[in-house]
Amino acid sequence: MRSGCLAAAAIAAAAAALPAPVVAQDAAAGSRKAVACQACHGLDGLSRLPDAPHLAGQPAPYLERALRAYRDGERRNEVMSIAARTLSEQDIRDLAAHYASIQISIKAVP
Repeated sequence: MRSGCLAAAAIAAAAAALPAPVVAQDAAAGSRKAVACQACHGLDGLSRLPDAPHLAGQPAPYLERALRAYRDGERRNEVMSIAARTLSEQDIRDLAAHYASIQISIKAVP
Protein backbone atom coordinates (compact mmCIF):
# COMPACT_ATOMS: atom_id res chain seq x y z
CA MET A 1 0.00 0.00 0.00
CA ARG A 2 2.74 2.43 0.96
CA SER A 3 4.67 1.81 -2.27
CA GLY A 4 1.47 2.48 -4.22
CA CYS A 5 1.09 5.86 -2.51
CA LEU A 6 4.73 6.71 -3.18
CA ALA A 7 4.32 5.80 -6.83
CA ALA A 8 1.17 7.91 -7.11
CA ALA A 9 2.92 10.84 -5.44
CA ALA A 10 5.87 10.50 -7.81
CA ILE A 11 3.57 10.47 -10.84
CA ALA A 12 1.65 13.50 -9.54
CA ALA A 13 4.89 15.40 -8.92
CA ALA A 14 6.16 14.56 -12.40
CA ALA A 15 2.89 15.67 -13.98
CA ALA A 16 2.96 18.94 -12.05
CA ALA A 17 6.45 19.65 -13.38
CA LEU A 18 5.30 19.39 -17.00
CA PRO A 19 4.73 22.69 -18.78
CA ALA A 20 1.16 23.85 -19.18
CA PRO A 21 -0.36 23.06 -22.55
CA VAL A 22 0.14 25.76 -25.14
CA VAL A 23 -3.11 27.42 -26.09
CA ALA A 24 -3.42 28.94 -29.54
CA GLN A 25 -3.17 32.66 -30.06
CA ASP A 26 -6.45 34.52 -30.37
CA ALA A 27 -6.13 37.83 -32.24
CA ALA A 28 -9.77 38.77 -31.52
CA ALA A 29 -9.22 38.30 -27.79
CA GLY A 30 -5.97 40.26 -28.12
CA SER A 31 -7.87 43.12 -29.75
CA ARG A 32 -10.18 43.31 -26.74
CA LYS A 33 -7.23 43.16 -24.34
CA ALA A 34 -5.32 45.86 -26.26
CA VAL A 35 -7.68 48.64 -25.14
CA ALA A 36 -5.23 49.60 -22.39
CA CYS A 37 -2.34 49.64 -24.90
CA GLN A 38 -4.03 52.10 -27.25
CA ALA A 39 -3.21 55.22 -25.25
CA CYS A 40 0.49 54.85 -26.09
CA HIS A 41 0.62 52.48 -29.07
CA GLY A 42 -2.37 53.85 -30.99
CA LEU A 43 -5.74 52.40 -31.88
CA ASP A 44 -4.25 50.77 -34.98
CA GLY A 45 -0.91 49.80 -33.41
CA LEU A 46 0.78 52.85 -34.93
CA SER A 47 2.00 55.07 -32.13
CA ARG A 48 1.56 58.81 -32.23
CA LEU A 49 4.00 59.25 -29.32
CA PRO A 50 7.74 59.57 -29.92
CA ASP A 51 8.73 57.21 -27.08
CA ALA A 52 6.23 54.42 -27.84
CA PRO A 53 7.08 52.02 -30.67
CA HIS A 54 4.74 50.95 -33.45
CA LEU A 55 3.41 47.44 -32.77
CA ALA A 56 1.31 46.88 -35.90
CA GLY A 57 2.74 44.16 -38.13
CA GLN A 58 5.53 43.18 -35.74
CA PRO A 59 6.21 39.42 -35.65
CA ALA A 60 4.26 37.67 -32.87
CA PRO A 61 7.34 35.84 -31.47
CA TYR A 62 9.16 39.16 -31.07
CA LEU A 63 6.19 40.75 -29.29
CA GLU A 64 5.80 37.71 -27.02
CA ARG A 65 9.48 37.83 -26.02
CA ALA A 66 9.29 41.57 -25.35
CA LEU A 67 6.15 41.32 -23.21
CA ARG A 68 7.58 38.42 -21.19
CA ALA A 69 10.81 40.35 -20.66
CA TYR A 70 8.86 43.36 -19.33
CA ARG A 71 6.66 41.14 -17.17
CA ASP A 72 9.60 39.19 -15.73
CA GLY A 73 11.77 42.27 -15.09
CA GLU A 74 14.40 41.35 -17.70
CA ARG A 75 13.57 44.46 -19.73
CA ARG A 76 12.76 47.70 -17.99
CA ASN A 77 10.52 50.61 -18.85
CA GLU A 78 8.53 52.39 -16.19
CA VAL A 79 5.21 52.17 -18.04
CA MET A 80 5.64 48.78 -19.71
CA SER A 81 6.98 47.04 -16.62
CA ILE A 82 3.82 48.01 -14.76
CA ALA A 83 1.50 47.27 -17.69
CA ALA A 84 2.96 43.81 -18.32
CA ARG A 85 3.24 42.75 -14.68
CA THR A 86 -0.16 41.05 -14.56
CA LEU A 87 -0.21 39.56 -18.07
CA SER A 88 -0.78 35.82 -18.25
CA GLU A 89 0.84 33.67 -20.92
CA GLN A 90 -2.50 33.62 -22.75
CA ASP A 91 -2.74 37.42 -22.58
CA ILE A 92 0.75 37.70 -24.07
CA ARG A 93 -0.03 35.27 -26.90
CA ASP A 94 -3.32 37.02 -27.66
CA LEU A 95 -1.84 40.53 -27.66
CA ALA A 96 1.04 39.41 -29.87
CA ALA A 97 -1.38 37.76 -32.30
CA HIS A 98 -3.50 40.91 -32.43
CA TYR A 99 -0.65 43.27 -33.24
CA ALA A 100 0.98 40.81 -35.65
CA SER A 101 -2.31 40.49 -37.54
CA ILE A 102 -2.57 44.21 -38.28
CA GLN A 103 -1.69 44.78 -41.91
CA ILE A 104 0.30 47.91 -42.59
CA SER A 105 0.91 49.49 -45.95
CA ILE A 106 3.75 51.68 -47.03
CA LYS A 107 2.90 54.37 -49.53
CA ALA A 108 5.49 55.82 -51.86
CA VAL A 109 6.01 59.53 -51.48
CA PRO A 110 5.78 61.32 -54.84
